[in-house]
Amino acid sequence: MRKGCFRRFISAIFSLLVIAGIAAAIYFNQGFIKTHIINRAKGMYYVHKGDEAYRKMKTNKAIKFYNKGLKLFPGHYTAWYNLGNIYVSYEDYYSALYSYSQAFKHNPKMMIARMNYGIVATQKLGNFDIAIDQFNKIVKTKRKLLSIPYIFNNRVSTKANKAIAYYNIGVTYRLKSLYENEDWEKQRKYLAKAIENYKKSLKIAPKSYDTLYNLGIAYHIAGRYDDAGIQYCKAIEVQPMSYEAHYNLAVLLRRLRYFEESYEEIEKAATLVSALNQNSAQQQYVAIVMNDIMRTMYGSEEYRKQLKTFLNEEKSKTAEHIKTKAKAKETKEDKEKGTVTTESVNLVNGRVVVTEELDKAILKNFGKCPAMKLFTHDDDD
Repeated sequence: MRKGCFRRFISAIFSLLVIAGIAAAIYFNQGFIKTHIINRAKGMYYVHKGDEAYRKMKTNKAIKFYNKGLKLFPGHYTAWYNLGNIYVSYEDYYSALYSYSQAFKHNPKMMIARMNYGIVATQKLGNFDIAIDQFNKIVKTKRKLLSIPYIFNNRVSTKANKAIAYYNIGVTYRLKSLYENEDWEKQRKYLAKAIENYKKSLKIAPKSYDTLYNLGIAYHIAGRYDDAGIQYCKAIEVQPMSYEAHYNLAVLLRRLRYFEESYEEIEKAATLVSALNQNSAQQQYVAIVMNDIMRTMYGSEEYRKQLKTFLNEEKSKTAEHIKTKAKAKETKEDKEKGTVTTESVNLVNGRVVVTEELDKAILKNFGKCPAMKLFTHDDDD
């Protein structure tokens, strides 16, 4: 019994010493505990409230909660990032940059915060150098690549971030070149850097419409018209139903006096812009270029000769066309319904009805770039 009592006594003494030690630690480290435990817990609560408001698009409330939370827990980088996005929506770009900078200050590998910082700095504030600095840090940031089949893979996201960063460096240098319109040497230098970075981006993501299209613009501005035409055509092949590449290709072809090809592309651009039915200014720009091309075409003696030849050819094809149309296969059921089916079009009571085949035919037509042959030469291998 004596041994048991002694052991219980020792155990009680040890427990008291532990409690006393904890109490002493709390007493002498009240500032640390308040900062790293109590304030952090309060800060997390306010950030949570900010997240709820943000999801409900109550941005004013979100700003208030995030600021309260970050005052107590300044290391919450996701809250800083969300706050930056909200400031961008309010066009408060300087506050947005500060918020993004705090996000990657507390998490240096938060690439999306660096990316947004660079985009806002470039496109909204014209601070090209600080934007390029952040994009370069994305490219140079080394992350441990991890791939667990069917569970997790950060290889794709890391490569995608680098491709986007190179693309944005290209965009930044191209915009920077526009500010040097009185210094051709500097403009050419920045355009060369833009082209270099677009190419780096395409090595990672060769089917990026935006990169191909913007590389075409850089070549176009630099006066490298064959290269510009090739890139516009590649962009069209990737994304046939986007009007920008068709439009710029039409402008380029007009400059090179390929009027027929130019009109074909501007016609496609006009069709696509009309389908968008969003921006009347875009429609007006396309219409102006279209009319200008038409006036130039009709004023060209060479075009009038080509038009005469073309009309004669069409006249000779008319009879054959009628015969071909008459040979369209008609089933008994089709006749009863008043439907005639050809290979790609349905004619119902004389009206064209959209079919899957017709959609494919339209997409194929818009994805073709007949002008490609004008920019490639026999020595291009």
